[in-house]
Amino acid sequence: MARNIITRVALGAAAVLATITIGAPEASASGAQEHGGAVFVQTDSPTGNAVVAYLRSSDGSLKQTAVYKTGGLGGVLDGSVVDHQASQGSLVYDKRNQVLLATNAGSDTVTVFAVRGSRLIRIQTISSGGRFPVSVAVHRDRVYVLNALDGGSLQGYWNLGGHLIALPGQHRALGLDPAATPQFTHTPAQVEFTTDGSHLVVATKAVGDSLMVYSVNTLLGLSAKAVVTSTGAGSVPFGFVFDHDGRLLLTEAGPNAVASGHLDRAGRATLSEPVPTGQQATCWITTAGDYAYTANAGSGSITTYYVGQGRLDLIGQTPASAGTIDLTASGDGKFLYAQTGKAGEVDAFRIGPDGSLTAVGTTTVPDAVGGEGIAAS
Repeated sequence: MARNIITRVALGAAAVLATITIGAPEASASGAQEHGGAVFVQTDSPTGNAVVAYLRSSDGSLKQTAVYKTGGLGGVLDGSVVDHQASQGSLVYDKRNQVLLATNAGSDTVTVFAVRGSRLIRIQTISSGGRFPVSVAVHRDRVYVLNALDGGSLQGYWNLGGHLIALPGQHRALGLDPAATPQFTHTPAQVEFTTDGSHLVVATKAVGDSLMVYSVNTLLGLSAKAVVTSTGAGSVPFGFVFDHDGRLLLTEAGPNAVASGHLDRAGRATLSEPVPTGQQATCWITTAGDYAYTANAGSGSITTYYVGQGRLDLIGQTPASAGTIDLTASGDGKFLYAQTGKAGEVDAFRIGPDGSLTAVGTTTVPDAVGGEGIAAS
């Protein structure tokens, strides 16, 4: 069976490879001169999704360079206000393969862009394998997309030179309640690989109050079933990251807190007692060095934690624009960018040696009120 799957994928890959060899985009001279890095923001507009590209200056400020249509539609979950997808990881920069992956929640597709500095080249738009894609996970050349509706599902792909090839047998129905309401709190929020790629993790929010963990085999892909760990009734597990030591850092929107923990080899999660932010709607999280940052949509703030040496210590709060949602840190760890959904803006901050945040400026993103998805190089 495994041999048949590999053969079928290889035949499709060969056909795509011929196209890639002929038509692969070249890096532009202007892209090569962009030393400051880039920030990409997804509009998630229901009338036509787009990614707005910004060049990052040496002081962290942003300059818009272009708007790139994804060829798909944004989507809005019932009950959402400032975060239409109610997810983390809806726009992902794959540094290894130099591509940007965008979810088109309203048209059930994923768009792949080649990244050339702050310039994007649209390569492909492909079915997400389910309804309402909200999150993307990448490990080397393997990609999984999380679909939020109809009980949730995962679809796996190979990334071959910037083209995604759907993997036969790599679709998994999560089996969550498709009728649970409201949608924005009762649909899965994020999918992500562990640091070593050995497991794939899904956070379910209130529809499951759990983490679903699949084992990943290099040859065969996902295990048939997930190992499910309850995070506790009312916990609403939402966004998560793995720090540089491979430790899991998870936001729990119910108590507005962050829990830390690890997975064992079987995929069972062990979590610490959550440390409250003291804010409202704590849902998104990212890291930069020894610090973690959460976005608190209900408070318009960012919370800082020290996570070095295996610790999880609350440091303090930083005001941000209303509806603080998705977060990303620059590749060099010097700047933090917060997408804010009420007015469709991005707040830029300089990260100090002690993890403190200093405001750099706020940029209005065109047609992005309620939009979600931000990534930085």
